Amino acid sequence: MTTNFEHAEEFFSFLTGKASAALGRRLQRNLKDEGVIITSEQWSLLYYLWIEEGRTQQELAMLTFRDKPSISRLINNLEKLKFVMRVNDKEDKRSNLIFLTKQGRQLRDRCMRGANRTIQEALEGVNYEQMLRAKDTLEHLYANLK
Repeated sequence: MTTNFEHAEEFFSFLTGKASAALGRRLQRNLKDEGVIITSEQWSLLYYLWIEEGRTQQELAMLTFRDKPSISRLINNLEKLKFVMRVNDKEDKRSNLIFLTKQGRQLRDRCMRGANRTIQEALEGVNYEQMLRAKDTLEHLYANLK
């Protein structure tokens, strides 16, 4: 089924640019307010490590929808900040497992406060049904393009 949207270009521009960029900028500002100077991209990688450490770079790439070079760059920068460390996978010598350092673990609470505030600010004035509709629309869009 095809649908002709009169304002499809505006929708595409908003979806791929404005909303995502605004969320990223606000997250970085809210993290800075919590005393954490990292990018929204670095936050997304740390988030998945707070859920489960010892993930491979490939797993992190899939979870964050990034390519391998981007994940390597993010991990390199987080290593320089001493928030993560690479450990050779004993079962697969070609692979690295990514673990949080003590400093990386200590960031969790401050980062989650900043992220939760960002979500609250983004959803201000949006009721639950609107949020579910938007989520369903984005999931449908993603499924179509997968």
